Amino acid sequence: MLLKKLQQVGIAIAVASSSENCAAILRAAGLDRLIDARIDGLDAEELGLPGKPDPALFLEAARRLGIQPPRAALFEDAFAGVEAGRRGGFGRVIGVDRGHQADALREHGADNIVQSLLEVEVVDT
Repeated sequence: MLLKKLQQVGIAIAVASSSENCAAILRAAGLDRLIDARIDGLDAEELGLPGKPDPALFLEAARRLGIQPPRAALFEDAFAGVEAGRRGGFGRVIGVDRGHQADALREHGADNIVQSLLEVEVVDT
């Protein structure tokens, strides 16, 4: 699993979601213990953060990890999210193509495209 591999090599992981149910979903899936920082719809409302394609949600996630966006990779399957990552200056924006949308993801700013997170290889350097 990608999250476990990232954790094993010491890469911090944040989840940024506009869903108000993000924490419950992560907990139900048993993924909450693999996440270093989370920002969700409840946080966004409390902080007054605008929605995507504004990068505010992703920038707050990077801030919570204590890293600068140019040193971070962002995985996103929505066009607005890919555009937000590009606008936020993230070092690498990876589009997750869930159905023949690779060209559109690239047009919105994706640097790379994967069909599934299972394709992502983590190399310990």
